Amino acid sequence: MRSSPSFLSRLLADYGMVMVLALLCAFFSVATQSDQRPTGAEAGRTLASDLLKRHPKGARILVAVPDQADAIAFAETLQTDLTRGGVQVHLATGDPKSARSALQAAAAEGPLDAIACDATSASWMVFADVPTDFPALGRPRIEPPTAYRWPNFLKRDNLLNIANQIAVIAIVAIGMTLVIVTGGIDLSVGSLIALAAVLTTLGIRDIAGAQQATAWGMTSSCLVAIVATGLAGGVTGTLITVFRLPPFIVTLAMMLVASGGAYLLTHGQSVYQVPDSFVWLGRGTGPFGLPIAVLLMLLLYGGAHLVMSGTVLGRHLYAVGGNRVASRYSGVAVRRVILTAYVVSGLLSGLGGVVLASQLKSGSPTFGNMYELYVIAAVVVGGASLNGGTGRMFGTLVGAFVIAVIQNGMNLMNVESYTQKVVLGLVILGAVLLDLLRERGWKLDLSGGD
Repeated sequence: MRSSPSFLSRLLADYGMVMVLALLCAFFSVATQSDQRPTGAEAGRTLASDLLKRHPKGARILVAVPDQADAIAFAETLQTDLTRGGVQVHLATGDPKSARSALQAAAAEGPLDAIACDATSASWMVFADVPTDFPALGRPRIEPPTAYRWPNFLKRDNLLNIANQIAVIAIVAIGMTLVIVTGGIDLSVGSLIALAAVLTTLGIRDIAGAQQATAWGMTSSCLVAIVATGLAGGVTGTLITVFRLPPFIVTLAMMLVASGGAYLLTHGQSVYQVPDSFVWLGRGTGPFGLPIAVLLMLLLYGGAHLVMSGTVLGRHLYAVGGNRVASRYSGVAVRRVILTAYVVSGLLSGLGGVVLASQLKSGSPTFGNMYELYVIAAVVVGGASLNGGTGRMFGTLVGAFVIAVIQNGMNLMNVESYTQKVVLGLVILGAVLLDLLRERGWKLDLSGGD
């Protein structure tokens, strides 16, 4: 019986935020349920099967859809399957005027058995009273694809969108986890994201050939930007370790320097003269239909987890955050470990800036605004302690997704942005309180003593 609290504590510590993430997904799945209308070729096959069951061979069916890619794929598949089943098909693509012309042409040949539409064309007024407007057509039934109930949150496109949108924050949060594990903080990551995006796009525009830039030119510009932010992280780490300045002050100053530098380089303007192929990293799709940015994120987290759990550097990071003095007496190169954490944070901020520039196909000094808060929130929500010494990469990844799911779910529910900030702030506060209770063995101390 005595082992139960200990087991529960370990369970909550290791998987508490996973449970929170699962509950959030379940809540938004229920809250965002709505009628879904199938689209595209798959919807055409499904509707064709239903129509062939209800109408005999030789039936006449008009297929009317708007001039849109999904609608045309729906119509062409429907026409092919119905024709193969022995049904005579009249096809109309375009607008309600085109549908009216098709109805008039069909009326010259006799009654219609059905009018097949997609979700858009089914609401066209031209089909509101066909028996009165076109008596020769008889009483054809409007046949849209069968609707079904499904959460908007669980749509494949929405889930991929969540992962793609959180990729930059999650990548930068890897470096922030290293810094926070050592007992530090890095407020400069948002501005370094902007600086990297600006340096990358300026390099492509002014050196690599703008829209005619080659893959090597774009890659070189990206690498220069990442190295520059890594050097900025090195300066930050040096000031903290050699001159023993407070991390909060140093990174706050670096935040201002990087942000000001990005504005000076661009004169406050966006840089968008980049080739279309530059979006491959941010918008491209890889194996299993996953975005390239998401695959990069997962690869980095896998590598970071191995470093933190199975290397000397990982053990030293935890040791320095847990007790810096004891680590120094144990032979740990404390300054080198802290410097490494800030350099890695700078490098990953630069990589995040490159990915963001690729996603938005531009660079701007406004990129990365408030990202430092979201990154710190992801790390804290994921279970890392601001006092240092604790934190896991898996927890940080879960924390990033918790924040992304909350924002995405509230957007789907049309919650205003001000309310979203309140909710996110409460989530961060709750995570910090949970961390405090976990450190105290889940006991609340109200005595007021030290």
